Order: sequence, then C-alpha cells, then structure tokens
Amino acid sequence: MITIWGRLNSHNVKKIAWAVIEMGLVHRRIDMGGSFGFTPGYLAMNPNRMIPTIEDNGLVLWESNAILRYLADAHAPDFRSSDPAERALGDKWMDWQFHFADAQRDAFLGCVRQGKVGSEPAVARSAEASCAMMALLDAELATRPWLSGKRFGIADIPMGVYAHTFYTLPIPRPDLPHLAEWYARLRLRPGYAETVMIPLT
Repeated sequence: MITIWGRLNSHNVKKIAWAVIEMGLVHRRIDMGGSFGFTPGYLAMNPNRMIPTIEDNGLVLWESNAILRYLADAHAPDFRSSDPAERALGDKWMDWQFHFADAQRDAFLGCVRQGKVGSEPAVARSAEASCAMMALLDAELATRPWLSGKRFGIADIPMGVYAHTFYTLPIPRPDLPHLAEWYARLRLRPGYAETVMIPLT
C-alpha cells in the first residue's frame, strides 16, 4: 500500500491523491502540514517541512512531480509516454507549473485565504500574470489534446490541479477555448471531482 502524507487542500498533495486514483493504486492518505502541523516522524522523512511525501515498499520520496514520475514508472507506465521526445514535452509543462504557481499565488492567497477582492493591487497583478501564462498553455493545447501527448497522462496532472483554481477564483479571465475544452475533459476524469474539485481553502 502507498502512503501519502499531506493535507488535501494543498495543490501539490491534490496531484498525488488524484494520480493514485487514476492509476488504480491502493493507498492511504494521512493529513500533514498546515493546521495539522508536522510530526517528528514526518520531519525525519522530509526535513523540508513541505508536503507531500510518500512511502512505497520502503521508498520514501518527496517533491510532487518527482512522485508523479515515480508512480507512473513503477506502477502505471501507460501514464507516461515511451517516446523520449513526447515525454520531454510533457515534462516541460510539469516543471513550468511551478512558474505558474508563483504567478497565481497572490491571487489565490488574496481571494481565498485573506478575503480580498480581485481589484486589490496584488491580486490584480497576480490574476493578470496568471492569465498571460494560461494563454501560453492555451496555445500549446491548440496543437495536441493533452499535455502528455495524444492521451491523458501524468503531464496533465500538475497544471490540471492549477486549472481548477484558475477557473474557480473570482478574477477576470480571457477567452481561452483550448484551455477551457481541456479543463472540461479533466472534469470528467475519475478522481478529479473527489480530489481536485473541492472548495478552495
């Protein structure tokens, strides 16, 4: 059984919780971080005071996108392209997600955790930066149906989590038809509603 440590209102934990459902992996999740704090045992596994961390058959691993790659390679190879070029294109967008997270952070924190409105300067700047970056993703999705290539895979999971936040925050958004269509298909995926489409907190 795979053990996942992390609170589900974390974007990075949502990635792993969604992935294991998609892959049909037996797992359990233990709340950790945020209001749950960190136990000494957890910090012995991950001294970074970050989430998530997993344990699988003796392997302890942290960093969410590294976990996604490991889970696919070890348990669900169909979720990761066997073609090096296609895999690299997906990996690019997985790593790009961290830049997007930086851009969206002030809008998320302002609207969700601080009760601010979209016109507040820091929120507005963050929303504008998020929209500009999502336009890049929209252009990419005009060229293929999934960030992973011809079919859904782990490369769609990181930005899939952030796309839900993007479409849920009370901010102005441009018309991004390819992004919207991809997001609509994600909403039909098993596990997405259960782990990603939950109230933002």
